[in-house]
Amino acid sequence: MSQLIHTQQLQVSPDLHNFIEAEVLPGTGIDAASFWRSFSALVQDLAPKNRALLQERERLQSLLDTWHTHHPGPIKKMATYQRYLRDIGYLVPEPKPFKITTTHVDKELSTQAGPQLVVPILNARYALNATNARWGSLYDALYGTDVIAQNPSTPASSGYDPERGAHVIHYARHVLDRVAPLKKGSHVNSVGYVIKDQTLWVNLAGGLSTTLAKPEQCVGFQGEKSHPSSILFVHNGLHLDVIIDPKTPIGQNDPAGVSDVVIEAALSTILDLEDSVAVVDSSDKVLAYRNWLGIAKGSLSESVTKNGRTFTRRLNPDRHYLTLKGSELTLPGRSLLFLRNVGHLMTNPAILYENHDANTTTGPWLEIPEGIMDAFITTTIALHDLKADASTQIKNSRQGSVYIVKPKMHGPAEVAFANELFSKVEAALGLAQNTVKLGIMDEERRTSVNLMACIHAAQSRLAFINTGFLDRTGDEMHTAMRAGPMVRKSQMKSTAWIKAYELNNVLVGLACGLQGRAQIGKGMWAMPDLMAQMMAQKVAHPQAGANTAWVPSPTAATLHALHYHQVNVKQVQKELSRLVWGEQREALLKDLLRIPVETHPHWSDEDKREEVDNNVQGILGYVVRWIDQGVGCSKVPDIHNVGLMEDRATLRISSQHIANWLAHGVVTRAQVMASFKRMARVVDRQNKDDPLYQPLALDMSNNSAALAAMDLVFQGLRQPSGYTEPLLHAWRLKVKAKA
Repeated sequence: MSQLIHTQQLQVSPDLHNFIEAEVLPGTGIDAASFWRSFSALVQDLAPKNRALLQERERLQSLLDTWHTHHPGPIKKMATYQRYLRDIGYLVPEPKPFKITTTHVDKELSTQAGPQLVVPILNARYALNATNARWGSLYDALYGTDVIAQNPSTPASSGYDPERGAHVIHYARHVLDRVAPLKKGSHVNSVGYVIKDQTLWVNLAGGLSTTLAKPEQCVGFQGEKSHPSSILFVHNGLHLDVIIDPKTPIGQNDPAGVSDVVIEAALSTILDLEDSVAVVDSSDKVLAYRNWLGIAKGSLSESVTKNGRTFTRRLNPDRHYLTLKGSELTLPGRSLLFLRNVGHLMTNPAILYENHDANTTTGPWLEIPEGIMDAFITTTIALHDLKADASTQIKNSRQGSVYIVKPKMHGPAEVAFANELFSKVEAALGLAQNTVKLGIMDEERRTSVNLMACIHAAQSRLAFINTGFLDRTGDEMHTAMRAGPMVRKSQMKSTAWIKAYELNNVLVGLACGLQGRAQIGKGMWAMPDLMAQMMAQKVAHPQAGANTAWVPSPTAATLHALHYHQVNVKQVQKELSRLVWGEQREALLKDLLRIPVETHPHWSDEDKREEVDNNVQGILGYVVRWIDQGVGCSKVPDIHNVGLMEDRATLRISSQHIANWLAHGVVTRAQVMASFKRMARVVDRQNKDDPLYQPLALDMSNNSAALAAMDLVFQGLRQPSGYTEPLLHAWRLKVKAKA
């Protein structure tokens, strides 16, 4: 306590206090005294409301536990169950038909459809790579992944493989044929591109010259008209830039001199303060906030060494072209950025606030609700972007908005609280109301079944709704924990509730007027090495009417962008809008409430062992990096050595699934402990080449990561909503204290 700095009714860690006063506030027009006074008043006003919302979660969970204990198994009388949910306040009345009124939304969210990256804000290099992933090389994405199969007769080498390169070029030319077809012939046979009479002409082998089937698709170029260095196409609202450079190794062997096809890829990116990071104290928060400050100022840079060469990576500038009529055309060079704040649950020791609530017994000082801290500080940092002169500084929002994703909200009351929080932050910082645009993660059961009411609660600032299968599954398990043993994880995606969940999100979003104003998004592709599978499967997201979906890397964004050329999302949404929401509502609600319990468990001992081992291996593989190294998201090999992007959402599923099977006697504690010992050896082998790795199997009883992993399972029933954060934070703080 003596080390903290007392200001107003707050006790602030010195590093955070100094960072705000020395780095954040200069240039915002806000003096330190005003900042701390406004911040303190906001915390005193809203922290008790935050606490009350968490108490409401516990009240409802207790009532649901009682219900399912007395009515085990699938819901037999849906009308009775729904009536009970309404009586206890879990289901709320649906608002009358309405449309959101959000204004000043950038086109990347309102009218364009394309991929969305999610990246941990703690890692400056990742943040820069993701922000710059607005444009990606299709040649590189194809050559470096399994989208084009490796020729088994060609040994892998460190040098360039001309045969593989030829397949890449052929693939890209066919992309051009699908996206910007010629009036006659094919881009495959192109030998030159020229601009003449305000029209793009394509010279083909054999002497034929032709134009595009739709000449208006060529919207710009660089270089000379007779020898352009790039040709810019547009299709379904996305751009493709054909790079022409005969001096490059690729271009000199191409009949048309084409050296690459660069496509508009990650339209938006979420810089994450939540699931993909391990942020537990003031030093972590300062690092995260400092990277966000660098982005907001346009000054973030990072030294990178690649292929023996060291260079400085910065934010990309905008891209400049001439239209075919000779006027200037400027396109954004960077992804539009969201920042994902922390949800309502966690507190952080970086700031303590004076407690005036006589009903609490935790003492005169309490840790600040981390979501309130994030809201005030990250919006203050965003002032640097809002106040910037676009002629001299790289800007994020061209519409003068701040985009913040709010995760893990349970129902409309919690969304209303987020709306109130940002409204009061805006007032304190002198911003116009609804400057902060809100992204709602539809990833908790109480939000899914009340989604229209949730959107209504933020109808003037909503810019995004998104399904999150992973957290949503974890919440499904915890909410209905007492109903019975859950189906195996591999079966979960074929259950009625998940299908209803994905459809409900799109239909409700369209019914509430999100088309043309906000994003409707889908979840992550979690296998970054399996791009061929992604190309085969992830097209389902735009086909479902989602105008964005999450990808794990810039390369994945480049490839997933092809799906938005394949599918006209605007047209899909138009067709889905013809469905009458009222006719779908009852059927979808019934399916959303169908609990995925196994009615007649028939699993063999081998089935149980396989399921538990799969879960335990995933838990250990992720937790060992979180606890020992502070890595919140990484590619973790699964039990079959397939690299999966793991974060706290995947951890929530695995730990809750085992806790559920333990609660219903499917497996015993001894069996789970045996699995921990087996899988510790597996995870040790998988990480043997990591110099920072701390082996698990040597002494699990004294290994912090192993103990944390076991706590997640054996204390899983008692964790709020089944979240992993409280235990992870506690164990990580212990490890940091020892260090």
